[in-house]
Amino acid sequence: MAGGGTKKANAGGDTKKANAGGKKKEVKKETGLGLTNKKDENFGEWYSEVVVNGEMIEYYDISGCYILRPWTTSIWETLHEFFDAEIKKMKVKNCYFPLFVSSTVLEKEKDHIEGFAPEVAWVTRSGKSELEVPIAIRPTSETVMYPYYSKWIRGHRDLPLKLNQWCNVVRWEFSNPTPFIRSREFLWQEGHTAFATKEEADEELALSPLHNSSSLSSHYQSSSSAFLDDHFLYVLMALNHRFHVFQFQYSAVLQILELYRRIYEEFLAIPVIKGKKSEAEKFAGGLYTTSVEAFIPNTGRGVQGATSHCLGQNFAKMFEINFENEKGEKAMVWQNSWAYSTRTIGVMVMVHGDDKGLVLPPKVASLQVIVVPVPYKDADTQGIFDACTATVDALNEAGIRADTDFRDNYSPGWKYSHWEMKGVPLRIEIGPKDLANNQVRAVRRDNSAKIDIPRESLVEQVKELLGNIHQNLFDLAKQKRDACVEIVKTWDEFEAALDKKKLILAPWCDEEEVEKDVKTRTKERLVPGGGGGAAKTLCSPFDQPELPEGAREIGQEKNGYSVLCFGKASKEVDLLGEELLVIKFCYHFLHSFLCPSFEWANEIGPGLGRISDFLFFGKESSKNHTGMRH
Repeated sequence: MAGGGTKKANAGGDTKKANAGGKKKEVKKETGLGLTNKKDENFGEWYSEVVVNGEMIEYYDISGCYILRPWTTSIWETLHEFFDAEIKKMKVKNCYFPLFVSSTVLEKEKDHIEGFAPEVAWVTRSGKSELEVPIAIRPTSETVMYPYYSKWIRGHRDLPLKLNQWCNVVRWEFSNPTPFIRSREFLWQEGHTAFATKEEADEELALSPLHNSSSLSSHYQSSSSAFLDDHFLYVLMALNHRFHVFQFQYSAVLQILELYRRIYEEFLAIPVIKGKKSEAEKFAGGLYTTSVEAFIPNTGRGVQGATSHCLGQNFAKMFEINFENEKGEKAMVWQNSWAYSTRTIGVMVMVHGDDKGLVLPPKVASLQVIVVPVPYKDADTQGIFDACTATVDALNEAGIRADTDFRDNYSPGWKYSHWEMKGVPLRIEIGPKDLANNQVRAVRRDNSAKIDIPRESLVEQVKELLGNIHQNLFDLAKQKRDACVEIVKTWDEFEAALDKKKLILAPWCDEEEVEKDVKTRTKERLVPGGGGGAAKTLCSPFDQPELPEGAREIGQEKNGYSVLCFGKASKEVDLLGEELLVIKFCYHFLHSFLCPSFEWANEIGPGLGRISDFLFFGKESSKNHTGMRH
């Protein structure tokens, strides 16, 4: 039986089955469930209301820390179960390392941990005594795990070592925490793998585009048929020396990244963009970073959903993770790391929620169908309740998560609002008319559509409806995101699109100085009241859009572009926060649109290198978590 109402309206939490006899039951006075803020008018306050009234979280007495209620943990468990099963197919094993890190070990990874330094929480006292050596609470686990990789890995027979842990991490230094999105403590998984050769590491991630472009093209099913043609390879080969990392360890990163895409798209019904971070935004100490990026249309902000990193041998050098290979020679391991967190749940709420509350995708909803009796005076109340029970039994037997709401102290209308607030995908109503016609009435949470279903086809139609709800949520989110894409041709258009919170398509060269310049120029034009804002990079997407008609001719006009317009973003920003406006770039578009010969790119400005791909930019957020990844 379904549980009680929201906290402010819960009348004890007890539910009772209606008595037989058809007598109309007395309904107690109810508390309204409506939200006081609208999503389009006050997004931040709306979000805070939804996650509390929808019984996702409860605020704790320490800022930035939240109680995750069962409605949330059931979603996390579903994602956990899927991902855990998939990585076990890859022979990844789960483990658990301590929460605490000694300051000595943390210092060993000084360059990597520098970005985390302001966020590290320290234990300095035990009782009334000061600790001789402060102990840090892990912000991420490289320094915790890798000293023991060095201990455990001695010879080639000890490899590969593939470990994952499901744990919590703490990142303390930031203001304005947001449930799920920017928490001081959050749950995540982090995988850390080590291999004897770069080729073995490749097998974990995916095929390198330089080694097997056809397989990569098939894997990603790019929207552009020319994505991996000779033009793409020419562009890729023309990048500066730092892009040599694409030649190895690419496949493992992308295999994991594909699992993250599936979490968002197949479970949470959220379209994401897979891509590679700029050199300035990659994981500190890694060779390169790939990510999946989501978009919140109401705010024009992007959210980094998950990341997968190619670490190469940098950490192996740092922690002396050496082994004796088959030839008896000393060698260093090749490493990858990857993670996602409970941020996924916050993105889901932001993308799908509406002015009635949560909207849960069926695959992650702990309750997919709620059955509500609608008795009237002099109706066969017991018959209606029996029909509700039979309906739930039939659905449960078919593997559909269903329950009844037999509470007698709330009216059917109040129950409708309650379960809409909690985002249950499908509501089934059974009243006297439905009983007489041997049917049920289904009401969809995503679009409020009402469908009368004959009892003989109940299970089949409910399964179909749940599938349709997921697809509709995904399609609607994708439609809203795609409607925000805007191609710019000048710097003025770039700035105007930034102000309009658009996904802007513009060319890019992966130069940190150029990236800094764009951030500086856009930050200088901050407009009171929220307009303007510093641009920042998100990712260079793998999938490519179609070229606009007539774009090639415009691309030949050298004076129509400037260094500031094409290829600028911020250097010292993370991409984990909710306050991002993304701008989309692509390899093929650059080659065909701007500079087919690449000579034009060199004429833009001295010392800036070649314009070489397209990249996401975004409005700079307030300070967020940095580093690995979630």
